[in-house]
Amino acid sequence: MTLLFIQLTQTVTGAVITIVALLLVAVIIGYFTAWFYAKSVYTPVIKGLEADKAQLIRQVAGLKDEIDKLTAKVEKLNDKIGRLEEESAQKDKEIKKLTKSKK
Repeated sequence: MTLLFIQLTQTVTGAVITIVALLLVAVIIGYFTAWFYAKSVYTPVIKGLEADKAQLIRQVAGLKDEIDKLTAKVEKLNDKIGRLEEESAQKDKEIKKLTKSKK
């Protein structure tokens, strides 16, 4: 009777080891299959996003150049406004001076 239990134990242990080994092989096959599938699906998407990123970087660089040009133009216009305000103040003084002298 004990011989029967020993044989059952040995066969069950062997079967458990075989099942665990087969499950590990299935996990490895599943992992690599999913990895290759994800790689094939997402590689074109990633390349497209990288191309969009490069284009956006070029646009940002162009916009920075445009901002610099507009900032320089605004500074020139502010300088011109300052000169015109000074000139206007001088003209106002001259007008007041002329109106006082006529009275």
